Amino acid sequence: MDEYALIMRHEDGTKIASPEQMQIWMKQTMDWIGGIAAKNKFVSGTGLLFDGAKVVGHGGIVTDGPFGEIKETIGGLIVVKAASVEEAIEFAKGCPVLQGDGNTMEVRRIAKNDGTH
Repeated sequence: MDEYALIMRHEDGTKIASPEQMQIWMKQTMDWIGGIAAKNKFVSGTGLLFDGAKVVGHGGIVTDGPFGEIKETIGGLIVVKAASVEEAIEFAKGCPVLQGDGNTMEVRRIAKNDGTH
């Protein structure tokens, strides 16, 4: 069984939901994760904050950011166990972030520490 990162991408970080809508989405997200955990397939996950974020570039140059105002931001990720990429895709299809127009889920297999990857 492999592990996959399901990365939540928001097309437009400038769109700000109301606190009520955020609460609804958080409950939907927790229910979605709970469904994966009930199958013993949830490994870990987290949201990503913009406050205090920094970008380190070539030559060690550090700048503020990334910012929510930038198009296509990463809002968070979860790691799941799956027998195939198709199973991981099925988990991703249930993510509430896909309710947002233009939002996407990126599915990436995590490299194993086996000397091959």
